[in-house]
Amino acid sequence: MWLSASCFLEFQIPVPTPFLLMLRPRSGWQQWIAREEYVLSPSVPAVEFTDIYGNLCQRLVAPAGHFSVLTSVNIETADVSDTAPGAPFIEVQQLPDETLPFLYPSRYCESDRFTEMAASISAGRAAGYDQCDAIVDYVRNTIRYTPGSGQQIISASELNQLGYGVCRDMAHLGIACCRALSIPARMVVGYLEGLEPMDLHAWFEAYVGNRWYTFDPTQPDLQGGRVAIAFGRDAADVAIYTQFGDPVELINMHVEVERMPGPTY
Repeated sequence: MWLSASCFLEFQIPVPTPFLLMLRPRSGWQQWIAREEYVLSPSVPAVEFTDIYGNLCQRLVAPAGHFSVLTSVNIETADVSDTAPGAPFIEVQQLPDETLPFLYPSRYCESDRFTEMAASISAGRAAGYDQCDAIVDYVRNTIRYTPGSGQQIISASELNQLGYGVCRDMAHLGIACCRALSIPARMVVGYLEGLEPMDLHAWFEAYVGNRWYTFDPTQPDLQGGRVAIAFGRDAADVAIYTQFGDPVELINMHVEVERMPGPTY
């Protein structure tokens, strides 16, 4: 399917403030960027680099006063997310080097605390994809999804005790349980068509059957219409903006995702 997706951020800046932004999706085998717009207002010099996870990041210093960022894309993406029941577990010694960072405990995914729980949740399931599926079922059935409630980032352990959270928090729990079973798992932040209420969305991917597969505890059906913007170990790696120094006020954030007709040739 073809999607038009945009994100508008509006700030009030007290003093010139350094920012790191992560708002540009990359073309890849699951998505293709056909058109892109990236507007800084007022215009300031920006430098782009690629981080250790392959994300496109932008460095800039926002001037004092009103400052806004608008990004928009037209993108072709899958209308159905791939599933692979029975896809096998890959032994750690056979994993590609680039997947290894996604095996370790991280700030918000304390996988070393979930070894027994993850084994219990996935008991009787075939090692690999089916274990991840059992974990997603557990998160969906035991954690109440409360979009709009998560101003503070919480960890997998905190969510498991609290019992409710946003998409980011539920992804943390799924990731921690997968890693506890020695399955690489990473967080994804991006757009999802039809999300209610519309916002940026977070899910996770697990590496089984020699590739990454999508898992989303917040959605009863694993729908397509996803646009990945950033990948990382947890929410600390995939913030769409990070500012340094005195706090700044985010006065407006608006996300739109709409299906559009494909190009005619």
